[in-house]
Amino acid sequence: MSKETVQQAKELVSQMTLKEKMSQMLYESPAIERLGIPAYNWWNEALHGVARAGVATVFPQSIGMAASFDEELIENVGDIVSTEGRAKFNEFSRRGDHGIYKGLTFWAPNVNIFRDPRWGRGHETYGEDPYLTSRLGMAYIRGLQGDDRENLKSAACAKHFAVHSGPEALRHHFDAEVSVHDMYDTYLYAFARCVKDAKVEAVMGAYNRVNGEPACGSHTLLKDILRDEWKFEGHVVSDCWAINDFHLNHKVTADVEESAALAVNNGCDLNCGSAFLHLESAYERGLINEEAITEAVERLMEVRIRLGMLDNHPSPYENLSYELVECDEHTEASVEAARRGIVLLKNKNNFLPLDKDKVKTIAVIGPNANSRAALVGNYVGTSSLYVTPLEGIQRYLGKGTRVIYAEGCDLYKDKVEFLAEKNDRFEEAVIAAEQADVVVMCLGLDATIEGEEGDAGNEYASGDKPSLRLPGLQQELLEKITAVGKPVVLVLLAGSAMDLSWADKNVDAIIDAWYPGARGGRAIAEMIFGDYSPSGKLPVTFYENEAELPEFTDYSMSNRTYRYSKAKVLYPFGYGLKYTDVDYSDESISVSEGNVGDEVRVSAAITNNGDYEVNEIVQAYIKHVDAAAYEPGFQLKGIKVVKLEAGESKKVEIKLCARDFGIITEEGKCVIKPGEYEISIGAGQPDARTEELYGRKIKVLKLNLTGTETEIEF
Repeated sequence: MSKETVQQAKELVSQMTLKEKMSQMLYESPAIERLGIPAYNWWNEALHGVARAGVATVFPQSIGMAASFDEELIENVGDIVSTEGRAKFNEFSRRGDHGIYKGLTFWAPNVNIFRDPRWGRGHETYGEDPYLTSRLGMAYIRGLQGDDRENLKSAACAKHFAVHSGPEALRHHFDAEVSVHDMYDTYLYAFARCVKDAKVEAVMGAYNRVNGEPACGSHTLLKDILRDEWKFEGHVVSDCWAINDFHLNHKVTADVEESAALAVNNGCDLNCGSAFLHLESAYERGLINEEAITEAVERLMEVRIRLGMLDNHPSPYENLSYELVECDEHTEASVEAARRGIVLLKNKNNFLPLDKDKVKTIAVIGPNANSRAALVGNYVGTSSLYVTPLEGIQRYLGKGTRVIYAEGCDLYKDKVEFLAEKNDRFEEAVIAAEQADVVVMCLGLDATIEGEEGDAGNEYASGDKPSLRLPGLQQELLEKITAVGKPVVLVLLAGSAMDLSWADKNVDAIIDAWYPGARGGRAIAEMIFGDYSPSGKLPVTFYENEAELPEFTDYSMSNRTYRYSKAKVLYPFGYGLKYTDVDYSDESISVSEGNVGDEVRVSAAITNNGDYEVNEIVQAYIKHVDAAAYEPGFQLKGIKVVKLEAGESKKVEIKLCARDFGIITEEGKCVIKPGEYEISIGAGQPDARTEELYGRKIKVLKLNLTGTETEIEF
């Protein structure tokens, strides 16, 4: 940021009393009228659209957008979200409404690593891979913030820093113990890229401890790493009421004054919660000095200046009109994001797409068939229109085809009606299936049982999943309907990997639609009937079951995610089918000298041999052949989305920089080692299961790097 902004913030804060400074460190910051500072509430949410403040465009949940693997798409979504956020802020501010969820500081994206499929909040993330998470997180930040650091469109926030991914029920007193290697290799990478490369304005701490230190007051995380190693210039906000956990649950401090002081002294500037109400008494007890308070408030004033909230620095976005909120262009973008994220997991004998002219009766069955909750996930705005899978199919087919609906069962209870017997809707579903030419089963989860502790119901372990199986009676319903003998298309609406091993063997097609956004049912129907080819890829691994997963509370990466796992995999990370065949050929590597640190280019010719236009997601993976036992296997290190018309061929090239070859040592250093590397370029991982599902090999190329082991910047 400019020296002028820094100086303006310093001058402004210098005119505040100590008490006034402390008041600005609360998420509900009061006005200081004599200095021209309006009241401001810092708490706003925007994981996949402006949330909790009325009408806004509701995009697919983050995990669904991650399946697009498309940085440009994610950045465009972020830009739309910030446009709507600005338009709402402008109008609210003109009316003197400075309430919660009405500001420009968006506590998104969530760049935690979805290390375990049981974690309830994983659908807020971009999946299990650090590289993909970093690329998409940075894209979303660019969209939210714009390209002018001195005139932010809105302020993004990378959360939850760090080593945070459940269990939800334990988060207020849990200590995530993690090795230095796993910390840097997995848990910190996306945060580093968001801070160092995307210049994210804010970082939010996590509830849990990390190696004994509460994350929102961790000297290691906030001082040593964030400020000193990464030179972070923005502000740090606590997770909500997390600082009270220091003394109430973590027991690392004696009282609220000690907790507030620990947080501020280690670099937490803003409190979502109530602990900083006690800063004055902490100061009087000598637990904190005014210099630490001043530094924090200067950082907070700097961002408010750059957002155009204070005098002498008007915003170029202050005229964005409320007419832009949920306009046609934005809602169409939300449907396109849903299309791009849908993943086709199985398509026996090319059963899909269906021919609408040949389907006379279709049964749409399941608890998520007509559920609005299953469209949207959590941290969500209000849509003026929702299109469920049932409604999408009804609208697509019109009056010429009979569409029969049956709920079949509750999402997780053993009956739908309170006074009814168990399985009260099974026979209705069987009747519907018997009368249909084809059955679309809409099963899965929603954010009432897969989500955040405190928000979600307790049937599923405070939002986490005790099992990867379909909950309640859903598996039994699926088997009963499949036994009718009609072709079955399973549409999964959920934010995480499920155990679909029975379905994989017994149904004709499986579609993972995630939480596809308010109008996602339209994208589902269009895909089923072939208006476009699916192109999404899995940002998480689908395991056969949870039997081989490590303990949920174990934060070691050993046997976790595709990078380290040895478990049986049903559908691998990076996998997804299409309605068209894309062929890869002429795979090659080019490098200037072949020395450690040289840029490497990997390329291939790709040809669309089918009849559908497709957005082909080209993936490059790297593996260090002589890897130590603690190093991962193949890792995603390059992505490129290429649009191919039917019959079209293109050459695609992916650049791999020195950091892509970086290996994290057990001491946490990032080094490039000489020796042999394997590099693949293709439609997925070069692993046996991916090749089995695709029915073809993914070519692996060899590269030998010469020179000496070299430490590079993390």
